[in-house]
Amino acid sequence: MGGTQSLALQQGKGPHQVGCTDVMVGHSWQGLFLRLFYPCLPQGGAEQPLWIPRYEYCAGLANLTPLSCCAPLISLTLGSCRVPVSWNGPFKPCSTGYPLIIFSHGLGAFRTLYSSICLELASWGFVVAALEHRDHSASATYFCTAEDGREEWIPYQQVPQGQKEFYFRKKQVHQRAEECVQVLQLLEDISSGKSVPNVLHQDFSLSVLKGGLGRGSSALSFLQGSIDLSRVTVMGHSFGGVTAVLALVKEPRFRCAVALDAWMFPLENALYPEVTKPVLFINSEKFQTPESIAKMKRLSSRNSQTKIITILGSVHHSHTDFTFLTGKLFSLIFSARGTLDPYKGLEITSQAALAFLQKHLNLQEEFAQWDNLLEGIGDCVVPEAPFCHPNL
Repeated sequence: MGGTQSLALQQGKGPHQVGCTDVMVGHSWQGLFLRLFYPCLPQGGAEQPLWIPRYEYCAGLANLTPLSCCAPLISLTLGSCRVPVSWNGPFKPCSTGYPLIIFSHGLGAFRTLYSSICLELASWGFVVAALEHRDHSASATYFCTAEDGREEWIPYQQVPQGQKEFYFRKKQVHQRAEECVQVLQLLEDISSGKSVPNVLHQDFSLSVLKGGLGRGSSALSFLQGSIDLSRVTVMGHSFGGVTAVLALVKEPRFRCAVALDAWMFPLENALYPEVTKPVLFINSEKFQTPESIAKMKRLSSRNSQTKIITILGSVHHSHTDFTFLTGKLFSLIFSARGTLDPYKGLEITSQAALAFLQKHLNLQEEFAQWDNLLEGIGDCVVPEAPFCHPNL
């Protein structure tokens, strides 16, 4: 049923080659774990990172499917899939610093499952920090203890029996938004020259000071002076989409948010008036409800720069890398494919996001050429949602 499974991610279409590395700080669940995507210098024969970096993530994904025993199958068929970026590639210096995007994953996902959109945005000149949340919403994650470096795994947690889902998810979304703020604070510390060790003792030296690369260190000082902290945004998918909206309330330095098919359910009503910054909602055709769109419109009614668009032919997982799986088996398991070509969906998403970010981060780029997408004008795009659109 399905033939060979592989991951057909493409290289970014922007002018920069893309590198990535993993960063872990702290020795408890209160620390941070993220994958950084960044513009890098060309490097012949560069290693490409695994898409699913550890077997434990396969087990976590399996537990969220109807086939909870299929972890070995996921590992066997997808465990060798790689992401087309340069693993620990040499950072490309930028005198003005790159704008920063902090990315929040959806329920049951983890830091690598949005590599397609993260590497695409990095190729256009952004540093993208893809978080792995520790609120028990990742399919699996871990931290390393201080004493012996032992890994402590944090499993996915279902809503406890007898507890209302709203209150459980509300607590999680607040933790997630706080973690987004912590990432910004971490990068600000590094940018100011503070020494921050990377718990993951990798070969790659993260100690580039505006140009040179060293090896054998786990410092993060390569980012010193490399990020423009006046141009910072937060982005996410599903649970991560509403996390991005809440992060705007918690941190004034976030200038805007991009929410991919946001799951608005966990955001309490009292917070809507506090979301004063612009949000770009990019929705799939098959996930949102009239009630959810109404919540988004509460925000757009307060800020004319908040936009809501829908990509026709897309489904909820169209924003994830699962949509690029070439075999039928896992596409069926994860309901990953709509009728829209996945590359077209990625192009619409990234171009709309870039146009929005140019406007609200005051970038001097050519991204305004895609401004029409922000009004829902273009191939496979409509404003708001199909059930709200008069012509559909």
